Amino acid sequence: MSICCRKNPKFKSKSVKTKFMPRQYGDMSLSYDVLQAFDGNYLAQVTIENVNPLGRLDHWNLTWEWMRGEFIYSMRGAYTHQIDPSDCIYGPQGQYYQSFDFSPVMNCQKYPVISDLPADRANDDKVGKLPFCCRNGTVLPTTMNATEARSIFQLQVYKMPPDLNRTALNPPQHWKINGILNPDYKCGPPNRVDPMEFPDPSGLAAKTSAIASWQVTCNITRPKPKQGRCCVSFSAYYADSAVPCNTCACGCSDDKKCNQNAPPLPIPPEVLLVPFANRSEKAKAWAAIKHRTLPKQLPCPDNCGVSINWHVSTDYKTGWTARMTLFNWKDYPFEDWFAAIQIEKAFPGYQNVYSFNGTKMPQLNDTIFFQGLKGLNYLEGEVNGSNPEKDPRVPGKQQSVISFLKKHTPGINVARGDGFPTRVIFNGEECALPSEFPKRSGGRRSRVSFPPAIVVAFATLLLTTDRRFR
Repeated sequence: MSICCRKNPKFKSKSVKTKFMPRQYGDMSLSYDVLQAFDGNYLAQVTIENVNPLGRLDHWNLTWEWMRGEFIYSMRGAYTHQIDPSDCIYGPQGQYYQSFDFSPVMNCQKYPVISDLPADRANDDKVGKLPFCCRNGTVLPTTMNATEARSIFQLQVYKMPPDLNRTALNPPQHWKINGILNPDYKCGPPNRVDPMEFPDPSGLAAKTSAIASWQVTCNITRPKPKQGRCCVSFSAYYADSAVPCNTCACGCSDDKKCNQNAPPLPIPPEVLLVPFANRSEKAKAWAAIKHRTLPKQLPCPDNCGVSINWHVSTDYKTGWTARMTLFNWKDYPFEDWFAAIQIEKAFPGYQNVYSFNGTKMPQLNDTIFFQGLKGLNYLEGEVNGSNPEKDPRVPGKQQSVISFLKKHTPGINVARGDGFPTRVIFNGEECALPSEFPKRSGGRRSRVSFPPAIVVAFATLLLTTDRRFR
């Protein structure tokens, strides 16, 4: 016996209506899922998921505000910066839970600060053994590693009256998340969404649902002027002076010894390797050589922890090359770093990068994505020079040559700006760009020096002739 099945041509699929709001798209998605609920407490799981292909978090810190007197009894996969039950003992929690032992309580702050556990706690029976936990706060973009684009931790939360029933569930409010030298994220309020589904822990081909779920959507905010964390300098083979990072690109102190609004002083390209504190004398000497007038008050430093130099190395008939150098002025390293550039007119001609991994991303406004090669993805921090008493400190450095072809970019003018990026990102943070491009110096110098050369040659000829006739 055989059965033949045909699709009903009159069948129409019904749109599935949900009880709660649909999940929103953002650069970073945070989920607060209640897995177990009791009258006086519940177990929640927080998931941090990076959605932006150029977003990132390093050593993330998460904070929120408890609105109804809740406190964190224990955590798995993360920890609070302050582990102290005293706020509960002397607060309303201690008055209600009079016979409760608060000594194991992790945190009773209204605004707890939470961080990821280090990697050596991943297999800890008490606080580890949770998927996607314990990576020291690193959340990579999916373009680098999809399995490391999320972080998870769990917490046992105790409630206060009048919320002492298992259906009285209220998530914390006013979420904030940030990292070290990462973009600033602005987070919205928690929105109730359909319960999150998880793979069945027994290994069966089934799904389990959370009791209740909320989503917090966070978006990257572009840094305001003089509030960045990284900056870019420009230089070129045809210019004897580099264009340094902008003055106060990453903020300025109240020091009145320097000018916060003055443009940076032109310097030789090799001086970009020197810390700003050691550049003043070199900048003054360079100004004297070039017959430039120095301002009465010198400009302030850029104050950036990371700077990137974009140097146009060559420009020939069929193509051109640039050298990209990353400087780490911090005393700690950056592991699994990445950088991205938007270079609109030159993007179609991108050919290769030689000491980094490079990927073209036309879907992201013609972006080129760079990351370190395997074994070379560690940007060291600043260290002492060979002779610490005399030599300046040396930044961590990585660089690579990048080649472009001109056959796909007819009419490109490298020197007039087409060979310089219009946007640079390091570890998700947008870097401050200079306000001008390097100026060609060879042509002006030849026009100035050519007449004196004729005079010198003519004088030499006269002297030689005079000697012959003596």
